[in-house]
Amino acid sequence: MKNLLSGFSTFRKVTTHMTKRRNAVAAVLATAALALTGFVAAPSASAAGTQVGVILPDAASSARWETADRPFLAAAFKAAGVTADIQNANGDKAKFATIADQMLAKGVKVLIMAGLDSPSTAAIQAKAAKAGVKTIDYDRLTLAGSASYYVSFDNVAVGKLQGQGIKDCLTKAGQTKASIVYLNGSPTDNNATLFKQGYDSVLRPSITSGAYKLVDDQSVPDWDNAKGGVIFEQQLTKAGGKLDAVVSANEGLGLAAVAVLKKNKLNGKVCVSGQDATADGLAAILTGDLSNTVYKAVKQEANGAADLAIALIKGTKVTNATGKTNDGKRDVPSVLLVPVGITKANVKVVIADGFQTRAAVCKIATEAVCKANGI
Repeated sequence: MKNLLSGFSTFRKVTTHMTKRRNAVAAVLATAALALTGFVAAPSASAAGTQVGVILPDAASSARWETADRPFLAAAFKAAGVTADIQNANGDKAKFATIADQMLAKGVKVLIMAGLDSPSTAAIQAKAAKAGVKTIDYDRLTLAGSASYYVSFDNVAVGKLQGQGIKDCLTKAGQTKASIVYLNGSPTDNNATLFKQGYDSVLRPSITSGAYKLVDDQSVPDWDNAKGGVIFEQQLTKAGGKLDAVVSANEGLGLAAVAVLKKNKLNGKVCVSGQDATADGLAAILTGDLSNTVYKAVKQEANGAADLAIALIKGTKVTNATGKTNDGKRDVPSVLLVPVGITKANVKVVIADGFQTRAAVCKIATEAVCKANGI
């Protein structure tokens, strides 16, 4: 009986093995037949490989990177049939470099980066160039880098809008003499330098004449809003608790300053600038906590970068890089978009453009405030 069972087991194994071989042979023959008749299925997106890599800087300095840039870029590449890998370095330069290495290893043809600082991004660009990969500076210019293109807004113009908004706010409040502070962006971000260049060009004549007193001028490391709040608290103390304006480089820093002003019951009494037109920022404009901000149509920026990448991947002519921006050693072909200054009077422009929804803004500002402002 034992021998009989053992023999049956051996027979079953042999039969199973033969069946698997028959199935494998059948599969090979079927594939060959399809190839001969021209009906081989097209490779999937994953099989085709990742064609473009995008590295965003963080999710803390501004909500825009995840709520606007990522979905707009993803949609543009999907519409063009281009496979994209979009990742966020979350403010970590080492992680940024690791992501870039992984994307280059995947064989991307184009690498789009909003760098954390110029030296680390320039090093990645040099590595990409050796691998024959084109790079695009996205939103932030890499000084002394090697990017093929740069896509951003005219950042000096952004700063000018911030400065003019502060000046208009002070004039409206009847402040011919004013104490102001600069709460600048990260010293490692060239954009922060350009923003300051813009708002200082507007406000410097009044500072020079003595009409405005620049009480303090500080930069915030890594655009860190928490650090920004601490720095502003020190600025307010330096001003003896009496300030007329805070020239802050973006809404994250502006709202950090507003939080300190609220603790001192000064919010709404001090002009505070911003940038990015987030839902929180627009709500603060409507409540009067921020005096002005700047709207940058991120969809246009994302589409501009995507159009460049798609042209590079498909080998078609680039037509949208009509400007030039000097990175300290050369002029980089650029797509430079036009920003829009925002106050209470035109918050609805951002909503009408679909960048923010009325529901999101009014949930923060309250329905009563929205209705009072005609939103």
